[in-house]
Amino acid sequence: MSAAENGVTQGTVTLVGGGPGEWDLITVRGLRALEAADVILTDHLGPTNQLDQFLDLTGKEIIDVAKLPYAKQVAQERINELLVEHARAGKRVARLKGGDPYVFGRGFEELQACAAAGVPCTVVPGVTSAVSVPAAAGVPVTQRGVTHAFTVVSGHLAPGDPRSLIDWGALARIGGTIVVIMGVRQVRAITQALMSASLAPSTPATVIQDGETPRQRAFRTTVAELADVMEREQVTNPAVYVIGEVAGLGDAHAG
Repeated sequence: MSAAENGVTQGTVTLVGGGPGEWDLITVRGLRALEAADVILTDHLGPTNQLDQFLDLTGKEIIDVAKLPYAKQVAQERINELLVEHARAGKRVARLKGGDPYVFGRGFEELQACAAAGVPCTVVPGVTSAVSVPAAAGVPVTQRGVTHAFTVVSGHLAPGDPRSLIDWGALARIGGTIVVIMGVRQVRAITQALMSASLAPSTPATVIQDGETPRQRAFRTTVAELADVMEREQVTNPAVYVIGEVAGLGDAHAG
């Protein structure tokens, strides 16, 4: 039953990109959406743990729907239901997501669920970790005279997994920068697949953990050594790694 049929003013949903880490990387429009919200559904990424530092939470309901890779999580279907339920109850709902809602954030699925339920839904873009986190470590994803293209891929599935939609061989052959997010667990399989498809083992690589936060760590190496470095340094999610000539430019700042 719709909000109108219940005699309740129709609520709304706003998908807010929270950026990669520190709260001051959220956009002005995103901040305004959070200020106006009655209910905020949060992820574990972005500025979730800093909400009380930049937002008056009085009267706001905060719902943690954090989804950790390979860990206990709230099903996406249930998140969709919560968005619709609260909006139908007349609430202004903000869905705070790390990075950008449409970059491996399943934001479009949430918009589709709202549309199917007749709930108005808007999207506030966010600063994606795929570009900003490398930049925080001194690594540009493009550089004049070095590369004019970059590809962002999800690394949560191993090369060869029947569910994977990524042609790792093609990525190795076309050149340009490869940015991998959610790829900590599969780094060895990914780098092996790239080298097997003709990517030079000496190709520069940089991995950044907890980018754009006080805990940021970055390590510069080569694609051949990347998995060993990440294992030795106990790199964990959230992490981004960059493979390509740009990873050898500038300084990668550890610590």
